[in-house]
Amino acid sequence: MVATMKSLSLSQARKLLLISQGLAGSKSQSAESKTGPKSYAKTLAVCESLGYVQIDTISVVQRAHHHTLWSRNPNYQVDHIEQLISDKKVFEYWSHAAAYLPMKHYRFSLPRKGALKSGQQKHWFRQDQKLMANILSRIDHEGPLMAKDFVSKGQKNNGWGSSPTKQALESLFMQGDLMISGRKNFHKIYDLTHRVLPNDLDSAMPNQQEHGQFLVMNFLSAQGFGTISEITYLLKNIKIQVSEAINALLESEEIEQITINGIDYFSRCDALALLNKRFNGKQLNILSPFDNLLIQRKRASAIFGFDYLLECYVPAQKRQYGYFCLPILWDGKLVARADCKADKKASSLNVIHLFIEPTLKNKAAFMTAFEQTLSAFSQFNGCDSYTIFNVSHRIA
Repeated sequence: MVATMKSLSLSQARKLLLISQGLAGSKSQSAESKTGPKSYAKTLAVCESLGYVQIDTISVVQRAHHHTLWSRNPNYQVDHIEQLISDKKVFEYWSHAAAYLPMKHYRFSLPRKGALKSGQQKHWFRQDQKLMANILSRIDHEGPLMAKDFVSKGQKNNGWGSSPTKQALESLFMQGDLMISGRKNFHKIYDLTHRVLPNDLDSAMPNQQEHGQFLVMNFLSAQGFGTISEITYLLKNIKIQVSEAINALLESEEIEQITINGIDYFSRCDALALLNKRFNGKQLNILSPFDNLLIQRKRASAIFGFDYLLECYVPAQKRQYGYFCLPILWDGKLVARADCKADKKASSLNVIHLFIEPTLKNKAAFMTAFEQTLSAFSQFNGCDSYTIFNVSHRIA
């Protein structure tokens, strides 16, 4: 007898996704001090449940990694990441992009590092083995160093526009010989890998089955459900490995197939029980463009009906919504976008333009929730006040 595939409505799918992402609870601050141990522990728990937190350099508002964590921990402090690195609880590496990853997942970064070191996967940069060996020797003898601590005779190239020394450092980092032991003014500090890792960490290379199953279960735990293409998003040469892992996990009944709006997905067998949890639909979240919830734009469009493009990479004359428009989550839906900029001199968080989606029904209740969250977001950005300059309703 063939089991009937379970089907979720879009509303149920959104609830499952938001609960899995840690965006369905109360956003009110706890009575505990923001600097207390519970706040720090919550930040670590968020990192571990999400699986990664993307790093980005844009600082129109608080950088993406801080913003993503604050969206799930209202008592988050920007020094938490630095402390987590120092305590060896998270590490920097590449997910689909540069990210902070849970240290307990370190061994699952080794397949990519091994492929880069062996030449099975291409580096971004040409390998200067002599320069790389000299860099390793210096760091071995002198301790942690930044790129500026090296003098490079080469000229800047096109492409990434970085010096040969910086390229060599990044190559050593990507292939696992170096790790980031911290940052100073957002500049990376490199050290030998064995000096950065905790002494008791399991650093055994996973086999293909282990790696594939980790990728599947890690994604489904954080995202509630997913397709093969979503699970392997921007990851190279692993689709066959992930497909084999999915087949094994289906057979062992650790995952199952579900359908959402006519599209087939995979989910953990225990995931649908999350739909019985309480969902605070009236909680409003101002999200980073790099937030884990919507970094895959096609997925956000399929589940939320929200088409989103970050326009800071678009020529100014072609922008529809502004340089750095932030998606707004409310009532379980993505209902608006706000082009924001923190004016540190005036200590004001400026909403240059708020665009409301045509699907939003109760605009008065939304504006009340938006301004309440905007006040907290302003404080998070080091601003004493906020100003909303323009509000318009987007036409479908």
